[in-house]
Amino acid sequence: MSRNSLSGRMARRAARVALAAVGLMTTLGACAADGPPLRIADADREQPSAQTPQDIRLASAAGNFLAGAHAQRTRDFGAAAKYFSGAMVADKSNRGLKISAYLSMLASGEVAESMPLARELVAEDRGSQIANLGLAADDAKVGKFSAAAERLLALPKRGMNTFSVPLLLAWAQAAEGKTDAAIETLQPLTEIAGFAPLRDLHVALINEFAGRDAAAEAAFKTAVENRLSLRVVRAYGAFLEHRGRNEEAKILYDKFAADQPDSDFIDVLLDREREPGSGKPPSLVADAREGMAEVFFNLAGTLAQSRSSEQALIYGRLALYLRPNFPIDQLLVGGVLESLDRVAEAVAIYATISRTSALSWNARLRHAAGLDALGRTDDAIKELRAMAAENTKADDVMVRLGDVLRAKKRYAEAADAYTEAVQRIGKLEKRHWGILYARGITLERLHRWPEAEKDFLEALKLSPEQPYVLNYLGYSWVDQGMNLKRAQEMIERAVQLRPDDGYIVDSLGWAMYRLGDFKSAAEHLERAVVLKPDDATINDHLGDAYWRVGRLQEARFQWRRALTLDPEKEMIPELERKLRDGLGEPRHAQERRG
Repeated sequence: MSRNSLSGRMARRAARVALAAVGLMTTLGACAADGPPLRIADADREQPSAQTPQDIRLASAAGNFLAGAHAQRTRDFGAAAKYFSGAMVADKSNRGLKISAYLSMLASGEVAESMPLARELVAEDRGSQIANLGLAADDAKVGKFSAAAERLLALPKRGMNTFSVPLLLAWAQAAEGKTDAAIETLQPLTEIAGFAPLRDLHVALINEFAGRDAAAEAAFKTAVENRLSLRVVRAYGAFLEHRGRNEEAKILYDKFAADQPDSDFIDVLLDREREPGSGKPPSLVADAREGMAEVFFNLAGTLAQSRSSEQALIYGRLALYLRPNFPIDQLLVGGVLESLDRVAEAVAIYATISRTSALSWNARLRHAAGLDALGRTDDAIKELRAMAAENTKADDVMVRLGDVLRAKKRYAEAADAYTEAVQRIGKLEKRHWGILYARGITLERLHRWPEAEKDFLEALKLSPEQPYVLNYLGYSWVDQGMNLKRAQEMIERAVQLRPDDGYIVDSLGWAMYRLGDFKSAAEHLERAVVLKPDDATINDHLGDAYWRVGRLQEARFQWRRALTLDPEKEMIPELERKLRDGLGEPRHAQERRG
């Protein structure tokens, strides 16, 4: 057998093995064997005379498959869809490959492009869950609600279908005027823990859509009693205002604001979002298509909260397919993309949110933060300054600007931004402690300690049990040899509140060190290093404590390790000096001599 012939057989076998592995990939996130995606094709190019056209197709398909698997692992779903589709050229019957391509298309937002694949998957298996959901959305998009209902009825009631099918089916039925059937379809959700409020919301919305105001209001009231969520308040408030019952709506909004004092969205959605010329917020859904989009959005939010990010992304994309101008879902999808480290795609999503939306301001803040995360800090600062000039009363933009500048160590500018935020707020409330805390850190870095100390103390007046403020102020006092006893008490309280925070545990250890209790210091600092092993300062502190209790080799190990952990520039000469000279005679030697 010739060398070329053997090489060709090996290439074909490797390609087929790679493609066969796709059968195992039935969900996003499934793994493939590691390896450079072009290795098989490169090997074949060395032996061109041994290959047939089929060999070339197989090798190319294997390369596409491996590249797709890699793209999928890095959550680059657009690239994954492209590569998996390329792999399908050589193996059009591979169902696992079709599923991977289809799911990648959905996750990347190529919903319309995924529909031919969805039809193939359903033709092969009438009960295909996610393919039928996609096709049901496609039917609803063009008003074919009867077809959507037929697809949904064919699905098995398990997994996510337990929740998604009744909600989507109810809206498909409502679109055909079958309101009573729609309400009956939603009934099983009352028996599923945690889903009764969502059922009540959609019962209310379907009745409102059908013009059954009394039934809608009864369901809204039940939803409010079960869980006072922002989405329910937004829907019920609009219902009341559209019927001229503004005072009742205001009572509802005030109740939510009192129940959720830290929520800024209630002000955004209810003060800014008004229909032109009417002074009223628009209804939550205008028709059955938007009702189904609301379902996909609700489920995407639930999945995102449970950290099922890839599934949340798919449901969020289906919501946008039905309702492209859907700002709150666009924000959700952007947030999910950020959680998957796809910041550039999140920034692109935020940029699509209409400036007329009540959520545009929040989207622009996130857009600026995304630009900063992508290294486009100057663009982010420019955008934030433009927003600050556009709205001279908004404090959130000044806080965001201060945060960006502080992270880049532009402390003087950051302090000015925080100061302007405080001025725009006027009377500070408990929730504003963070602004004073951030400005205090900035002023401390500018060596303006009296002003920084004042901000930390004021932050504690607003919110006395904030562990980060207790820790930072306590640590700063310890580091300066000030108020040591009170500082120790503050840090001990911070540790009680955040026992697994390495920085706070380090502060307690350093306080013990400064108070001369080196044994306790070493114990606390050892735990801090376990919690934050890659922090240069904590390792440096542990080295100091080890030296003082006579553990000299371990001390030098910690100082040497600190030098490898990207320490602040000013730390380096001192670490090098300690490695050379130590800290003088250890305490235990002094005690023996005494």
